[in-house]
Formats: sequence, structure tokens, C-alpha cells
Amino acid sequence: MDYHQHADLSLIPELKALDPVGFAGFAALDKTVGRTDGAIPQKYRELIALGVALTTQCPYCLDVHSGAAKKAGATREEIAETVTIASALRAGAALTHGLLALKLYDKA
Repeated sequence: MDYHQHADLSLIPELKALDPVGFAGFAALDKTVGRTDGAIPQKYRELIALGVALTTQCPYCLDVHSGAAKKAGATREEIAETVTIASALRAGAALTHGLLALKLYDKA
């Protein structure tokens, strides 16, 4: 079974119909990335979104925000730097959670 398929996005209208209030809340939050009236330029908004998508490992978000970043003028080099920055932060989080694991071990 393929867990992630682009065609799965066709289920969005069904999800919206099943939970219109919850979906509306998600949609409102999602619109913040595409804002053009904010202090952060669109290209950087998309690179930030891409960095988050990399750390949350959402293939659909990677699809959307890679394309949107390109459309907003991001280069392959900027995408690559976003990847390495996200990787460094994810590794840093693993390290600091490792420190927490040691502290919890000692406390047990």
C-alpha cells in the first residue's frame, strides 16, 4: 500500500464536509503562509513553510511549498539551504531531547 499519494488530496472536500468547523479553522491558519500583506516577503514565507514541512515530514506540504517557493523566486540553492537548516534543527532537537532522556533516566 502506498501511504502517500498525490491523489489523496482529492479527499479534502470530503473531510471539509465531514467537519466543516474544524476544516474552516485549519483553512484559516493555512492562509497565513500565502499572505502578501505581511512584513515577511512571500519567498521567505514559503521557505519557512518548507522548513517546517521538512521537519514535520509532510509530503503534501513539501509538494505545495517547494512549488510555491519556486514560484515566489526561490532558487535551488535556497531550497538546499532550507533543507540543511531544517536538518540541523531537527538534529538539535534530537540531541536536546536526548539530554531530557538522561535527566529522566536519572530521576527514575
